[in-house]
Order: sequence, then C-alpha cells, then structure tokens
Amino acid sequence: MAFDDISRYRNRGLTRRSLLVGALSAAGLAVVGGTPANAAGRPGRKGRVLIATNEPWGTYHAAPLLPEAGRQGWDVVQLVPDLSQITPDDPVTVATPDNIPEADLLVVTGAGDWPADCAARLRDLPLVAGSLAYQLPQEAPRAKEFRDRLRAITASSPAEAKVFDDYLGTGGRRIEVVGTPQTDDLPRYRPEEGTVLVLTSVTKDSETGGSAPGTQLLLDAAAQLAAAGKHVLVGLHPREDRSLWEQYEISPVPSVLASARAESAIGIPGTVFPVVAAMGVPLVGCTDPALQIPDYLLSVCTHTITSADDAVSAVETAEPVSRKVLYEAVGPVGGSAKRLFKVWRKAGDQAHAAA
Repeated sequence: MAFDDISRYRNRGLTRRSLLVGALSAAGLAVVGGTPANAAGRPGRKGRVLIATNEPWGTYHAAPLLPEAGRQGWDVVQLVPDLSQITPDDPVTVATPDNIPEADLLVVTGAGDWPADCAARLRDLPLVAGSLAYQLPQEAPRAKEFRDRLRAITASSPAEAKVFDDYLGTGGRRIEVVGTPQTDDLPRYRPEEGTVLVLTSVTKDSETGGSAPGTQLLLDAAAQLAAAGKHVLVGLHPREDRSLWEQYEISPVPSVLASARAESAIGIPGTVFPVVAAMGVPLVGCTDPALQIPDYLLSVCTHTITSADDAVSAVETAEPVSRKVLYEAVGPVGGSAKRLFKVWRKAGDQAHAAA
C-alpha cells in the first residue's frame, strides 16, 4: 500500500476508502508527483511547492504563506492523506496521494511519519526543511531517512534554528533564519483596558493531531481572571474544542490579530507565543509537568504559572520582552515570507541547473 498505511495518520482503523486511496496512490506518485516541474527556473512560469507537515491535515501552518505566494508567483499545495479533515472553505490547496501535481520542491516541516513518508515516495523532488511550527530539541527517529537530501533548511529565529538542528540531527549545518510569516502584516497594537487574551492549545487528541497537557490549568486561570473583572478574549487553536470556551468572547479572527486588543495574554506556550510577543503583548505561560516546551518559547513569558491562583497577579505584572529576547525567539519581523520563498526559489533553481 502506498505511503505504507494511511491509517497510521488516524485514530481509527482502515476504511474501504483509504484502501482505495492507497491503491491509486502508487501510480499517482510514480507518474505525476515524482517529476519536478522545474518551473522555478523558467521565466514566466509559476513555481509550485508541496508541503508535508507533522499534522497531516493541519493546513493552518501553510495558510500564512498564501499572500506572499501570490505576489511571488508560487503555488502552495499541502499534501494530505485524504480529504476527510479538509473543509470546503479552506484557503490552502491540498493534494491527496492519488492526485499529486507536478512540483519544483517538497518542503517538510518536521520528521514525523507523514512528511518522512512523503519524502521517501517523492525522491525525485528537491527537498527542503522548514520549521513552520515548534519542535523539541531532540533528534526525530525518522530524520536520518532524508536529512542528507536537504538542499536548504529554514527557521524563523536563531533560537528556533538551534532547536531545529537538534531535531533534524544535521550537526550544525547552515540554517537560514527567515523570520515568521505571521509577523509580516501585524495590525496596529491597540490594547483595550482589562482585556486578557487566552491562547488555547488542544484539549483532545483528534485525527489531525495530538493534544497538550495544561488545559485545565488554563481553564481555571481564565475563570480566576473573569472573577477578577478581566474581560477574557479567547484565541482558539485551530483544533481546540470550542465548546470549552463559549462562556467567554471567542475571537472571530486568528489569535495574532486578536492580540492587538489585549493588554496581556496567557496560555500554554506554543508556536504563536513569539508572534504575539512581537505585537508587544506581555505574556504569561501556563505550564504543566507533562509539557515539553523549548526554552525559547518560555523566554517570551514574563511569568510562568503552575497554579491558577497566580493567574491574576501574573497577568497584571507581565511586561513586554526586550528586543534582544524577541529577536532570538521570533527572528526578523517583516518580509519573512519573501525571504522564505527566496530560499525555496534558490533551491529549485539549483536543482533545475543540476538536472
């Protein structure tokens, strides 16, 4: 079965549909997806990049790239096992194993099963690694399968680059620091008095990915803040259970945009933390003994708490981080997607020249 066994990316067994997808994918990958389009090296033609992430259906990692992709003349296509978790209004173009288009590059954002399997099957495509979500500073078991093929590696910040190097086991190889595309168009910071942004993580495992410990602490902290008269504005993780937070105002816009309203923010430290810090928002982290969090995500927090009783005082005394800490954690602000596509285009051009 192509891609070995698509059921590995789900929390349920094989279905008749997934067996059919697997049967079709072998031919699709060998004939269509296995040949570079070489568009990046040809004037007047678009380039196309395929992206595979550790969260196979997590298109929200690719979405911030779309505005600059349009300006730069790139098509961004995310590889997904099937369409079961893709909504009709998702702005990110996706491709399943049986309809992978010709492309110039494959970008893996991690070394989990899905990106590693995509890299293994698309051996004729130039390969790039890009850190679009945080990883842990320990070598991923499957990184060794493809790291020697990598034509370029990118990360948002110096600190993230060090973690990504450990994660990939690349031994100090050059990693291009490009910044975070989410910082390219930050709104003006206009905090509303008494408003605290709660940055959720994921409460329950799903077919799209796993959960994070600490949600109960964050729920209790939000209750303490509301009792103290704070206006709680919730920035939902794309995979979070909305029903847990409906007693508060749930932001209709993404968390980064919502942070423009917040005097401070509190949450389970994750990829969005450095971006919110770049807005100028003071941050408080809710930590749990079971959480594994890279140090650079904690560095943008004025305080970290393990008890909800500390939430109000921590939020009220939190301060924005220094420029030095911010650069180390978030990287250069502005123009990040442009820098990222420049690296990708160079990798594609070099592959085309060598072919």
